[in-house]
Amino acid sequence: MGTAARSSINRKTNESMRLIVTTFVGVVFGFFIGVSFPTLSLTKLTLPSSLLPTVEYVEDQRSGLSTQRFLNVFNPLNRNNGSSTRIWVPTNPRGAERLPPKIVRAESDFYLRRLWGNPNEDLTSQPKYLVTFTVGYDQKNNINAAIKKFSDNFTIVLFHYDGRTTEWNEFEWSKRAIHVSVRKQTKWWYAKRFLHPDIVASYDYIFIWDEDLGVEHFNAEEYIKLVRKHGLEISQPGLEPNKGLTWQMTKRRGDREVHKETEEKPGWCSNPHLPPCAAFVEIMAPVFSRDAWRCVWHMIQNDLVHGWGLDFALRKCVEPAHEKIGVVDSQWIVHQTVPSLGNQGESKDGKAPWQGVRERCKKEWTMFQGRMANAEKAYFQALGADTTDSSAH
Repeated sequence: MGTAARSSINRKTNESMRLIVTTFVGVVFGFFIGVSFPTLSLTKLTLPSSLLPTVEYVEDQRSGLSTQRFLNVFNPLNRNNGSSTRIWVPTNPRGAERLPPKIVRAESDFYLRRLWGNPNEDLTSQPKYLVTFTVGYDQKNNINAAIKKFSDNFTIVLFHYDGRTTEWNEFEWSKRAIHVSVRKQTKWWYAKRFLHPDIVASYDYIFIWDEDLGVEHFNAEEYIKLVRKHGLEISQPGLEPNKGLTWQMTKRRGDREVHKETEEKPGWCSNPHLPPCAAFVEIMAPVFSRDAWRCVWHMIQNDLVHGWGLDFALRKCVEPAHEKIGVVDSQWIVHQTVPSLGNQGESKDGKAPWQGVRERCKKEWTMFQGRMANAEKAYFQALGADTTDSSAH
């Protein structure tokens, strides 16, 4: 028995040694084979289909997409004939450099789409213009009257500063409008965050209006015709002269279609081509061309929500400003001066809510003027230019 056991152990030892030796020889042989031939690229290697794993075709009944289709799209062996798959396109929008240009969609719109059917058949019409109102529900009747002055050629966006949105469904047009609700915010806060130029790029003109405007003598389509006729990139309707006015420039003239300059009080205008005598509209009812809005949007400050001071700076976005900014007289409106947003303020130190809002407006005007002056000074100094007289800039 002892002799048989020793024989069995010896056989196992010999088999183990042969396995180790065979493995070692195989590794050495494989190494020499590997260094003897050029490196093979897997992306250039065509393998017989019998050597590739079989992919089971799985159909998702809900989406209509298959596993096989996904694998075909993302498998590097199936595209570009095996060439390099790295993409870098520096002319693409920032952040999209790794995408092929034909898949990039840098712009969007507010067109409403269906959840079913062929996407190519979603849009029965594509409005050419955009109108936005910043609203509270208390002004619903005034807004309803205003909306009726805008044709189906306009996309309607309502910014709700009071949080009430569903109540507007009593109006049929509200069901096709875009509703954005954030409590106690101004139209310039909304505009900076929801009217990015790439979002509104489909629209030729953008109306950014207050809620307290009387529109009995206004027609939006006729207004657009006059804006095009007179080459206005930034404009507003004339204001009813019998109401309280701050600026002569925005006062309606009864004997013309459009005016682009005016005379103001002595000493108010250092240059007849500069605000408030020209190149000037107010911020209650401005209308921007697509190109002008792209510039103005970038000028709006994130933290200055009331927009005070913008009216004097709009001229920086068009050239020559005294020819491309004007007031449309034959389509005019009435500023009803309803202090609805002012009442959204907060009482503090015994002051009424509207007083705190007004103080913030004035403070923002000063801050904006300072920022603009400092930005221009820094720019011209970097160029080595004289900054002693920046009034012409």
